Amino acid sequence: MNDEHGDVPAGAAALAKGLTLLDLVADAHMPLRFADLLRLSGMPKPTFARILKTLIAFGLVRQDEQRGTYALGPRFLELSHRVWESFDLAAAARPELERLTRETGETVALCVLSDGQVQYLDERSPDGLGVRVESGRRVPVYCTAAGKALLAWQEPAIVRALLKKQTFETFTPHTIGDAAGLEADLTLTRARGYAVSYEEHLQGVNSVATMIAGRNGEPIGALVALGPSQRLDTAHIHPVGRELMAAARRITGASGAIAISSRPRPRSGTEDPALNLNCVLPWGAQLGEAPVWHQEARRLYWVDILHPAVYRFDPQTGVNEVCNTGKLVSAVIPATDGAMLVASQDGLEWLDFERQQMRPFVHPEAEIRENRLNDAKVGPGGAIWVGSMRMDASRPTGSLYRVTRDGEAARLETGLTVSNGLGWSPDGRIFYFVDTVPGVIYAYDANPGEGNLENRRVFARIAEDDGRPDGLTVDSEGYVWCAIWDGWRINRYRPDGKLDRTIDLPVPRPTSVTFGGDDLATLFITTARTRLPASTLAEAPLSGGVFACRPGASGLPVPPFRAGPKRLEEDAY
Repeated sequence: MNDEHGDVPAGAAALAKGLTLLDLVADAHMPLRFADLLRLSGMPKPTFARILKTLIAFGLVRQDEQRGTYALGPRFLELSHRVWESFDLAAAARPELERLTRETGETVALCVLSDGQVQYLDERSPDGLGVRVESGRRVPVYCTAAGKALLAWQEPAIVRALLKKQTFETFTPHTIGDAAGLEADLTLTRARGYAVSYEEHLQGVNSVATMIAGRNGEPIGALVALGPSQRLDTAHIHPVGRELMAAARRITGASGAIAISSRPRPRSGTEDPALNLNCVLPWGAQLGEAPVWHQEARRLYWVDILHPAVYRFDPQTGVNEVCNTGKLVSAVIPATDGAMLVASQDGLEWLDFERQQMRPFVHPEAEIRENRLNDAKVGPGGAIWVGSMRMDASRPTGSLYRVTRDGEAARLETGLTVSNGLGWSPDGRIFYFVDTVPGVIYAYDANPGEGNLENRRVFARIAEDDGRPDGLTVDSEGYVWCAIWDGWRINRYRPDGKLDRTIDLPVPRPTSVTFGGDDLATLFITTARTRLPASTLAEAPLSGGVFACRPGASGLPVPPFRAGPKRLEEDAY
């Protein structure tokens, strides 16, 4: 028997099938039903049933009889404790260091925290020109990728204690100079899954690192790749970060911090020439998101969450102006009198695009360090609706809020993993909302201009093999358009939730959609390239660009946010 794990010895086919079934149970984002496991396994039903029953008998799989689902059993907890008691991190990492060095052509090292600094435990260097590091050497945590990866997932009290030991010595013009700048970088690291350093510690040397998770999810070490800045540049550093994340998971068997897939499905469709789909802005954004058409300015605003900036794109001239925010931003909200709000890592903030300055408006989750805001829009009646999510998307800690003109925030929904696309039917009586990881677009009954939601139901569910739902918009006829992450397409749903049509794309990760242009008949599509393997980027080099087409439908005007007089007076101070 030959499968993805290699050649299986003769006589061990049943064992191999059992281990394959265990992999399916372990890799599922949520417990699967019998029929789902049977389909994924590809086994004959009698064989599948015998193996599953045996795994349950040995405590390796647990059956939830009430829900009819299957998950890993308690025996794995007993075995994992025995593994961790004798776990040798350096020995486990050694094969990955050798493989990564061979495949990336850069120096790769294993690091740990030691007395407030990063210590190199082991390293592998390529032949020829490269960066050399010595085992046992110590470097600062605040200006190295390895240090930031080790800090990002520590408990807040541990981080505060470590930062008190830092002198924030300046090594290069790019060195982070204070705790506030470091915290902003750590926020990006948690959202991205890996840390980067562009010549922060050594001139001419860039590095990228990810943490290695222990049995409770705590960082027990870090993998770092270091290379000359002209070689390990912005185009190459992020694919290497993705490979480090995969290697870190293999070292300990821990799933790591990121719940969203880094394995897009194979491309299957082809673009329709009649749509005249074009990449109107080949920008290469890491996580392009939240497009919104500003009718007065006749510009498309959008953000790059992981390379923090707000952009203003003129489709007539092709000019894409940038406002670097210096911290994570996830959505843009046009307001009256030319003003602008953004959803940032510090809540909803006013943005002065020209001056590249931000000032607070309201933060619904200021006390939840592990969360950040995500998608946001102005709803019927003029309030802001904004969702939140855990920074690393690993737990369902997100919520949905409605923020009034005076900055009063009310929580409307909770228990969300990745709160995402929001939209309303043309009459405002149906609210659509996405939770990306479970693959669901929800519909609610709503009263236009009010914050009460009722009768939540599944509007559409996207099978995991087909991708994950992301940002959405609703057209003037009430049809819902949704970007399908890892699906290479946009789905259009009828008001009854049935799939109406698809738009195939030349990139795997569309993130959101909006209608724009003078007639609101151009569909703009933002996309991402984050955590894509190099092979996929070679097939889809326009990943991270902004696309546009004329699909034969038109959108609804976006109402600007109008802050109440009381709040405007407070913000003036």
